Amino acid sequence: MSRALRHSVILIGMLTCHVAPAFSQAADDAQRIVDEAERRATTTSERYAGALQSFNADGRTSEKRWMFERVGAHGESKSIIRFTEPPDVNGVALLIVNHPERVSDQWMWTPALQRDRRIAVQDRSTRFFGTDFTFEDLEERVADHSVHTLQGEEPIDGADAWRIQAVAKGSRPSQYSRQILWIRKDNYVIVRIDSYVKDEVVRQLRSSRIRQVQGVWTAHEMVISDLPRGTRTRLTLEKVEYNLPLRESDFTVQALRR
Repeated sequence: MSRALRHSVILIGMLTCHVAPAFSQAADDAQRIVDEAERRATTTSERYAGALQSFNADGRTSEKRWMFERVGAHGESKSIIRFTEPPDVNGVALLIVNHPERVSDQWMWTPALQRDRRIAVQDRSTRFFGTDFTFEDLEERVADHSVHTLQGEEPIDGADAWRIQAVAKGSRPSQYSRQILWIRKDNYVIVRIDSYVKDEVVRQLRSSRIRQVQGVWTAHEMVISDLPRGTRTRLTLEKVEYNLPLRESDFTVQALRR
């Protein structure tokens, strides 16, 4: 081996010894932060009334309302979103059954057609009933579903925050190649999520009006933007309640049709 080549091999080895522990530390720190954010937000159940305003690229707006209920947590929760207004969407509902090791099962009930349909895996990237949320966006976010890397610190809306990259694990396919999370240092609330397809941010979720509800720091307003389409949906949470005595039997396909 020549002296120059031998020097290059030694240099690469030195870089590996120094870079690998740094990367490992960043991953460990990121996972610790995301785990703590999940722990602080953990409740046995949840209910809120949601007011939605959708803004189209041409300036037109539409308004809807839904009721949201969830039982369980940590990837094994079940939730139902049921529209209540306007009259033409009243009763349209979505059941989401989350699983720890694979993507969720989802069923949508349409009263006008008197039928339910299961949402296919390949349709998880489509928009949910005229909003800018996709079916995948409505799944429960669980720390173990992604590999996290700490990218640094960056203030957001006047608050100190960690910037963390999340890449979905292979067992859970996603429409997004990666997501960047901003988690506030003071209350561990995720206040912004940039979702990428390759190198382009295609969807952005920003959360605000953060207040404590039963000891849980809760964002009462979320704005999700579909950047390629130039549209956005604002969701305002009202009457938020946690740890209610909800029954799992109310979170079935049969219950969806009621």
